[in-house]
Parts: sequence; C-alpha cells; structure tokens
Amino acid sequence: MNLAKIVAVVGVIAMGAIIAWAFVVGDFNAEGSVILEMPWGIVSLVDVYTSILLFSAWVIFRERAIFPTVIWIPLFIVLGNFATALYVLIALFQSKGDWKLFFLGKRAA
Repeated sequence: MNLAKIVAVVGVIAMGAIIAWAFVVGDFNAEGSVILEMPWGIVSLVDVYTSILLFSAWVIFRERAIFPTVIWIPLFIVLGNFATALYVLIALFQSKGDWKLFFLGKRAA
C-alpha cells in the first residue's frame, strides 16, 4: 500500500505541475484545435475519455452516494489524471491499509 501511495503522490505532483505549466505557457484553444485535426490526437482524446468513463464507473460503485460522485466526475473530466491520482491517494489513506476497503469503499462494510 505504501508503494501505491508513493505512485499516487508522484502522480498528483507531476500532473499538477504539468497542468500549471501548460496553463502558463500554452494556448488551450489554439493547441486543442490542432490536436483535433490529427488522427492520433483524436485517438489520444478518445483514450483519455474512455479512461475517465471507466474510472468514473468505479467511483460511482465505490462511493454509493450522489454528492461525492457529482463532485469527482467533473474534476476527472477537467483535470484528468491529476484528479484521479488525488482520488486514489485519498482513498488509500481512508482505507488504512485495507485493500478491500480501498477497492470497494462504502460497499466493503
């Protein structure tokens, strides 16, 4: 579980830093339109949003409550793997070393 926490922390830090950097030096609208003109850019976006859909399904299953789900899913859509790494990190700490509780959340009880 400690390795999972380290990976999640590295993910939060790396994604947070790269998102901040991209907002400072990039032009989201101009670069986004270029990505949508390239076949592999479209593949990458479909890949990312498929991952978001699958991860969101796990969160819906794990949380069993509307409010956390309604908060997290838009964060996954907007912030991508920064939000997923943050969610995993929080879930790891909440599970206190219990993998069943980590994966099943409120359903583990």
